[in-house]
Amino acid sequence: QAQLIESGGGLVQAGGSLSLSCVASGRTVSSYVMGWFRQFPGKEREFVARISRIGGRTYYRDTVKGRFTISRDNAKNTLYLRMNSLKPEDTSIYYCAAGDTISISERAYDYWGQGTQVTVSS
Repeated sequence: QAQLIESGGGLVQAGGSLSLSCVASGRTVSSYVMGWFRQFPGKEREFVARISRIGGRTYYRDTVKGRFTISRDNAKNTLYLRMNSLKPEDTSIYYCAAGDTISISERAYDYWGQGTQVTVSS
């Protein structure tokens, strides 16, 4: 089993940057497919980015491609999401997740953090 704890959310102006972290315990981040999702009020969580277990291949939803970067530090057992050029429409609760299957579906991920709020003001 894995436990995931996110941090790094906050309030930023449009065009600014934030970095989210997700510390894992119980298993290493390199042994999972790791992903970031976000959830808007009244909606299901949507995929943001993922990084594969082997090779560290990354994949992003189109609306964040070129602005967000997912990465991991195996030595620190931590997953990151660097968010640049933030837009008000990026305002959401962001969750990190871990699973065994490469997927953009939240149903493929077994372990979730508690979420961290990101607010982008215009």
